[in-house]
Amino acid sequence: MRFSRLATPLLFGTALTLATGLGAPAKAEELRLGFIAPMTGLFAQVGKDMNDGFQMYLDEHGGKLGGMDVKFIVEDDQAKPDLGVTKAKKLILNDKVHMFIGGVLASTGYALAPVSTAEKTIYIPSIPASDDLTQREAGKFPYLIRTGWTSSQPNHPYGQWACDQGYKKIVTVGADYAFGYEQVGGFQKSFEDCGGKVIQKIWPPLGNKDFGPFIPTIKADADAVFSLMVGPMAAQFPKQLRAAGYKKPILGGGTSYDEFALPFMGDEVAGDVSALQYSAALTTPKNEAFVKAYRTKYGKVPSYFSESNYTTAQFIDETIKKSGGKWPGTEEFLKTMASLKIDAVRGPVSFDDMRNPVQNIYIKKVEKKKMFGYDKDELWNTVIKTYPNVSQFWTYGKEAFLKQPVYSRDFPPCKFCE
Repeated sequence: MRFSRLATPLLFGTALTLATGLGAPAKAEELRLGFIAPMTGLFAQVGKDMNDGFQMYLDEHGGKLGGMDVKFIVEDDQAKPDLGVTKAKKLILNDKVHMFIGGVLASTGYALAPVSTAEKTIYIPSIPASDDLTQREAGKFPYLIRTGWTSSQPNHPYGQWACDQGYKKIVTVGADYAFGYEQVGGFQKSFEDCGGKVIQKIWPPLGNKDFGPFIPTIKADADAVFSLMVGPMAAQFPKQLRAAGYKKPILGGGTSYDEFALPFMGDEVAGDVSALQYSAALTTPKNEAFVKAYRTKYGKVPSYFSESNYTTAQFIDETIKKSGGKWPGTEEFLKTMASLKIDAVRGPVSFDDMRNPVQNIYIKKVEKKKMFGYDKDELWNTVIKTYPNVSQFWTYGKEAFLKQPVYSRDFPPCKFCE
C-alpha cells in the first residue's frame, strides 16, 4: 500500500499519541444501577419513599457513589411480581446495569431472585423481606445481598417482649400473602416459645379496605390483637377496629405503624406498639439530621422505606470506596459489601454469613408529641426498648432454625386455636 507524504506524518503523530498516552483521557466508568419500585398503583407512595431515600443519598454525594458517577435507572413494577421480573430483565439486558435494587412485596423478592441467578447479576432487596431469600433458599441466589430485613426478624424479639408484658392470649390478623405469613409466624414462634398462646389467626386479603366482616370474629378472651397490615390497609384496620369498640391493645407488625402510614392515622392509634429496625423518632444525632434533611427536601417525615434505600446507597458507596473508586467486578463487590459494618441512620448494621443484616430491633410506641424542634404535635414512634444486634435466627441458632419450615399460613400450626 502506498501512502501520501501528507498521510505519513499524520499516521506517525497518531501512533505517537497512542503510544505515549497523550490522547483524550478515557471516560471514567459509570456505575449503572437499576431500581425497581411501584411508582404507580396501590403502592405508589411507598415507591416514592423508596426512590426519595436513595436519591437523597445520591444528591448529598454529588451524584456519585464511592467516587463513581452513577446512572440511576428507575423502573415501575406497580408492585406486581411478574412485571418486576420483566423490568429486571430489561435493566440487565438492555441497560447493562451492574446491579438491580428494590421491589416491595415479599412475593416480588421471591420472583426477582432467580433472575439475578440466571443473569449472574447482583440483586439487592432493600425492601422485600422474604425470609427464605437468605435462609433455606440462599444457596440458589449467589448474587443476592439484602440490606433490609427478613419478615420474621423483628418479630422474634417482639414475641418475647409481648410475653414480658404479661400477654397470655393473642389473636393475629395479617395480610394474606407471604409477608403476612412470615411476620405472623415469627411473632407466634417466639411468643409461644415463652409461654404465650395464639388462639386465632385471621387472614384478610392483601389490599383489603373493609374489615367489617373480620372484626366481629375476633375472640373476646384474647389479651390483645397482633396486626400485620401493608399499604392503605395499615391506616384502615386500627381505625375500623377502634370504631367497632375494641379497647384492648393492638400490637402492630413492622409496616402497620411505619411513618409511611402514621400521617393517615388519627389519635385512635396513640399507645399502639410495633417493632421494626427503624423509627424516625430515634434520638440519635445521625437520625435527627436525616429526618430534618429529608423533611426539608420532601416535605414529610421519612419512612422505613426511605431509610432502607438511603442506607442501601450508603452500603454501595462504602463498597466502591474500598474498591478504589472503581467497579471491582461482581464477585469482589459482593465479598467486600458482605464484610462491611456501617453506622447507618437506623444504627449499626453488618451482615451474617447468609448476607442478611444483623441490626437493632426497636419496640416503638405511637405517641403524639413534638420532636426535633418541630413546633407541632404529631404522631411519632417513640422507641421504648432496643434489642441490639438481632440476627434473622434470633436466639435459636442458625442450624436449629433452618431445620424448621419457612413460616407460612400453616406454620407454625395454630395449636391453641379452637
